[in-house]
Amino acid sequence: MGSKQQSPQSIQAAMEREKLYTYIIELSNPETRQNALLELSKKRESVPELAPMLWHSFGTVASLLQEIINIYPAINPATLTAHQSNRVCNALALLQCFASHPDTRSAFLSAHIPLFLYPFLHTVNKTRPFEYLRLTSLGVIGALVKTDEQEVVTFLLTTEIIPLCLRIMESGSELSKTVATFILQKILLDDSGLSYICQTYDRFSHVAMILGKMVLSLAKEPSARLLKHVVRCYLRLSDNPRALLALRQCLPDQLRDGTFSSCLSEDVSTEHWLTQLLKNLETGPPNPAVLPMSNQQVQQDPRAMGMSPLTS
Repeated sequence: MGSKQQSPQSIQAAMEREKLYTYIIELSNPETRQNALLELSKKRESVPELAPMLWHSFGTVASLLQEIINIYPAINPATLTAHQSNRVCNALALLQCFASHPDTRSAFLSAHIPLFLYPFLHTVNKTRPFEYLRLTSLGVIGALVKTDEQEVVTFLLTTEIIPLCLRIMESGSELSKTVATFILQKILLDDSGLSYICQTYDRFSHVAMILGKMVLSLAKEPSARLLKHVVRCYLRLSDNPRALLALRQCLPDQLRDGTFSSCLSEDVSTEHWLTQLLKNLETGPPNPAVLPMSNQQVQQDPRAMGMSPLTS
């Protein structure tokens, strides 16, 4: 009885699978790792189960972390080359697989692997290799928060991700600012995240100050997608009664006076969010007693904590 002949498609699929296994094995060898990183990072979209395959293969996670740690000396002093940046970003792309996949996300968080990326987010060098490194690192965190899982926000709130994002929101490129603001937005949309940021006036005022600076910057150089995330952050802050009262004092005039009308005319959802925000500010709780934030001075005048520059 003759064996059933395989179709050309199944033969091709088997060959591709074998090639994939070879690349995974090659990750553990420093001599072959660079090409393996490149080839595997290209297959993120086409191989849905790549994350579990990588996570459960011997030595792979250690090899990826080794790639990341090897770059630390190039950060300070800043000597990072384009070649080094591209190589480590291929490793970060595979970490993003772990962050995105439901079967590896929890283990990824439990191992505290995102913390290995924070030194990259601390960098302020404006050259392309550093910008690419920051943006790819933010992409890993962005993939985590995109899942809207409580476990992710709980983990991130134990780390310094909020001040890191705020710094990038203030001084990063437009793309980095957009991803950092998206991460802050996702943290705020979780009840524990909103509660954490509004817990003390210092935390709230830092967030409000950076958002305000971004609005002033966007008034000069509009970006519809960045504005979308900024407005959504403000709207979510207005869900907290204490923050709502402070926002009445410090919301930038540019969000009230039609500065962004042309930008909003093409974005129905952002226009709706801004309308809702302004409505919340008009109709929210009128009683200042609702604002038991830590600093008594703030209850008398929310501008006293350095908020007034936002309205100038």
